[in-house]
Amino acid sequence: MKISSRAVEFSIGIFATLMIATGILLYVFQEPGRIAAAQEAQMRTDLDEAMTLYAENCAVCHGIQGEGIGATPALNSEALAQSDYTSLEKIIARGLYGTAMPAWSKEDGGPLSDYQISQMVTLIQYGDWQQVQDRIVNLGLAPRIPFAAEIDPQTLEDVAALPGGDILSQGLQLYAAECVACHGADGSGTALAPAINDPVLREKSADELERILRNGVAGTLMASWDNVLTDDEIIALIELVQRWDEVPAGAIPAPEQPVPVTAESLALGSELYTANCSRCHGPEGQGTPRAPALNVKSFLSETVDAAIQQIVALGVPGSAMPAWGDRLSEAEIMALVGFIRSWEPNAPEVATPARGGGPWWQSSSSAGGQSSAAQGAGRGGGQGGPPWLRSGSNNQAPSLPGGGIPSSGASGQGNNAPGSAAGQTAAQGQAAHQAGGQAAQTASGHQAGAGGGPPWAVAEQPLPWYQQLDWRQAALVGSTAGLSLALMAVGLVGLRRLPQ
Repeated sequence: MKISSRAVEFSIGIFATLMIATGILLYVFQEPGRIAAAQEAQMRTDLDEAMTLYAENCAVCHGIQGEGIGATPALNSEALAQSDYTSLEKIIARGLYGTAMPAWSKEDGGPLSDYQISQMVTLIQYGDWQQVQDRIVNLGLAPRIPFAAEIDPQTLEDVAALPGGDILSQGLQLYAAECVACHGADGSGTALAPAINDPVLREKSADELERILRNGVAGTLMASWDNVLTDDEIIALIELVQRWDEVPAGAIPAPEQPVPVTAESLALGSELYTANCSRCHGPEGQGTPRAPALNVKSFLSETVDAAIQQIVALGVPGSAMPAWGDRLSEAEIMALVGFIRSWEPNAPEVATPARGGGPWWQSSSSAGGQSSAAQGAGRGGGQGGPPWLRSGSNNQAPSLPGGGIPSSGASGQGNNAPGSAAGQTAAQGQAAHQAGGQAAQTASGHQAGAGGGPPWAVAEQPLPWYQQLDWRQAALVGSTAGLSLALMAVGLVGLRRLPQ
């Protein structure tokens, strides 16, 4: 039987049409999974960038885990996670009138774009706050402020024995629980808020102090306490402010606040210790004839992290211990303190000093270290906290992928330390930071985290394909199948009518 060219062309057309129909069907079946994967990847990117934005701008007020500080509300609440997108976006973009929450949108004078604000909303709704804490620690932007203080019972008894001491004692306890986070131990002030034990402040009238407590102070971190404190508690705090000169010195001590650590910060601290400290203090902190032991129970139990941090940064006058504050950034010093503190659980009662030990400038890695310390790339300070805390500074913390520790200072510190650490070449310093960033990226896992994840997240046990189709997909599948059958029928009829 002779097949005409028209029959061949007709058959090719039918085959091509069937191939197109098959491709459409395959696209229909694969498209839901592709969309879900793309949305999940975008979610991971948004959360990753939002954690860095939070570390640089929000942690100083809302806490390292979104727990809130003082009157600043917590963000890690189920109620906020369930809030609608529009409400959260509006609060972040425009701020809240009468509170310390400023406007963050560029249209309202803030530093964030609309897309960055949407990323912050995503963090509140779907973020993992433990990952947020790790990112903040790895960036060296953990706010180093006390959250609450413990008052000695004897001090409270002494204060209560004063005329009108009951209300004064109540004010002290309220201050230790609610105010010390921003105004500091003994009301001496911090980078966040002014001193309370100020004679000028005591000259203000009770009405003016009450107005400040109830309404806050616009343009500062002083929020309204009207809905937090009772009337009696506000009166007690006013009494405390006006009679602070009667409070014994040291009544509200600075509480011990351990340096937060992660696996990445401990790894960096280990590298820094090996490069800069082991020559004098021993490879395992056991001490040498040159410098005392650090890895010993007496030192670690009697020395708080803040004191170790100060020793490292400022050195010890009259000893061989130099000041490292101009060689190490705040983040690196905190990583080093965290590493030293990690020895405490297994620290020996008595340390056996190692042999040797010479001055720090004779360490084996100092060949390039001195040059790096003298000529290294100047490290800028961290850009921590809201913009109104950055006056007079030129700080900007870089956003490293995966939360690696940058070569910048801690939040709001403006630490422009020169170059890399002594005894560590510029190449070694860069490699250490790159390793920290890669490790942090691996550790973070880029998971959607708490809050149940986005609604489009791929389930671990996917449903059968026919249960995933909605009416539009079903209609597309049906119409494609019908078109294919119709084309096949037309083709068969056409073939039968062709001349043989």
